[in-house]
Amino acid sequence: MKRLLSAVCGLAALALSSAVLAQPAPAEGDFTAGDFALAGGQRLPELRLHYRTLGQPRRGADGRVENAVLLLHGTGGTGAQFLSPQFASELFGPGQPLDTARYYIIMPDNLGHGGSSKPSDGLRAGFPEYGYADMVEAQRRLLVDGLGVDRVRLMLGTSMGCMHIFVWAEAHPDFADALMPMACQPTAIVGRNRLWRSMLKDAIRNDPAWRGGDYVEQPVGGLRTAVDLLLLAGSAPMAMQQDLATPAAADEWLAAQQARRLPALDANDLWYQVNASFDYDPSAGLERITAPMTWINSADDFINPPELGLAEQFVPRIAGVRYRLIPNSAGGKGHGTHTWAAFWKDDLVALLARSNPGT
Repeated sequence: MKRLLSAVCGLAALALSSAVLAQPAPAEGDFTAGDFALAGGQRLPELRLHYRTLGQPRRGADGRVENAVLLLHGTGGTGAQFLSPQFASELFGPGQPLDTARYYIIMPDNLGHGGSSKPSDGLRAGFPEYGYADMVEAQRRLLVDGLGVDRVRLMLGTSMGCMHIFVWAEAHPDFADALMPMACQPTAIVGRNRLWRSMLKDAIRNDPAWRGGDYVEQPVGGLRTAVDLLLLAGSAPMAMQQDLATPAAADEWLAAQQARRLPALDANDLWYQVNASFDYDPSAGLERITAPMTWINSADDFINPPELGLAEQFVPRIAGVRYRLIPNSAGGKGHGTHTWAAFWKDDLVALLARSNPGT
């Protein structure tokens, strides 16, 4: 059962920052920018982005930071997800691929998430609806205006962060030396992927307790359905079949997940987080991507099923990309494979080697 609990992560983990932190402890800070304009025409009087960093910036002869690594989390998550042992313990230690003695690791809580500006801060359903283009621009402002970083050695993103990388790479093709998107497709969210997201949003706003977003208490009925859908989206089918081998085991596990996840959720925040993909469709501009890329998906991913053949359609249009599909297995992590570095650490090492600006 413990193995299954850890397998359902990524989107299904949904910002539950209960992961055991790995050492060393990060530095934390907040970047604020006034009058942030969103692509849809609305404005935030003040944008706040919370972030964590590991390591120190190193400047080259030209004075520019040359060792920055940007890590981008998934829907409902925070930068803290990258401090979980299955990620940090594989990557951040001495001699490891992202050794913090060499690299300056930047892990923002993206717009609408964690300690950054979000509906539950006070505006509730009056918060402007943000999309992925807005989230990427906020990240750029944090790097350039807040941290003095105008180029990164590596941009690595999981799930929503994976999609952000495709937006970044087309809008700012010279910003990263290397790109590693994991667990997404570079196309509009349609079909089953859109359906479960729409079901989740409808469940929240159709709950009588919603009250136009000015609820007195959280709309628990809608959130319970939302958690059910997130659990399915993040599920690892072979692991579940093995670990939830009796009706009682499955029922007990579901009850435990609901009890653990519901108290951490805010309905407005969740609705906005899932809705933010409305403007995502980088498929027309894939030829603009120029940085070396390693793109990884997993065969047991409910959200990005390989049988759709989308990767085969898009890979020929991306210069310098290497694509790998992690095969299904009883030890698989479903959509959450992106946060288990043991599955893809060697791919990261190879990407860093072939994208080294000095070679």
